[in-house]
Amino acid sequence: MGVSVARIRVLVVDDHRIFAESLAAALAAEPDVDVSAAGSGPAAQRCLERATAEGRRYDVMLVDAELGALVTGGGRTVPAPRGTSDGGSGGGPVDGISLVAGVRSGQPHIRTVVLAEKDDPRRAAMALQAGASGWVAKDCSLQRLLTVIRGVLRDETHLPAALLTGVLRELTAARRHRTESEQLVESLTPREREVLCCMVAGLGRKAVAERLFLSPHTVRTHMQNVLGKLGVHSTLAAVALARRAGVGPAVLTGDVVERGGQPA
Repeated sequence: MGVSVARIRVLVVDDHRIFAESLAAALAAEPDVDVSAAGSGPAAQRCLERATAEGRRYDVMLVDAELGALVTGGGRTVPAPRGTSDGGSGGGPVDGISLVAGVRSGQPHIRTVVLAEKDDPRRAAMALQAGASGWVAKDCSLQRLLTVIRGVLRDETHLPAALLTGVLRELTAARRHRTESEQLVESLTPREREVLCCMVAGLGRKAVAERLFLSPHTVRTHMQNVLGKLGVHSTLAAVALARRAGVGPAVLTGDVVERGGQPA
């Protein structure tokens, strides 16, 4: 009688089709690995949803660090606009960090490893904060990649030694910025905090007034006070600071649909 081997289900997500298919083929040669490939964030989300529905969930997801990046005229790559990261199957752009965060939130049993063409401490720190378990060079050996895959399944975190100092520095800075942002948010009154949550949800002045049963003039005053206390000059900057402090959007109900308003 043969001995059954526990198989590791791996999903490779990379919008460079040749790389994704080549890596998938190499991993598939291993006796204990089942592997699939997806060419975009939305495609990966559909694979994950289908696998869950069929009762054959993935164990590890390998994600391109530059997934969905746009190539500029100068040959540089910049992140694509963030798409939904809630595991939906929408067709909008989904960058690698958003995909990692969405999977961590919706399917926390899946371990994610980011595949990178170059060392980038800031992006590596962002990946870890989003829930990734590892950061590996794309040109590493297959044996090294398999070691990482098996390691993250034992709840290990894998980073190249050359990145450790930079990543720790980035994480420390992010923690400091979060603490500073939290202190600024704590200076707001309860009503100003409510207004800020509405701003994070994308509501303009009129919609905030309807939601909180206030006059538009009063909401304008509250918004100006929020900007002043947070030390910023725009709604976008206030929202960014609020998110760093862990402030979530107000839960939207009813028919309030106006968005994108700016305080005068």
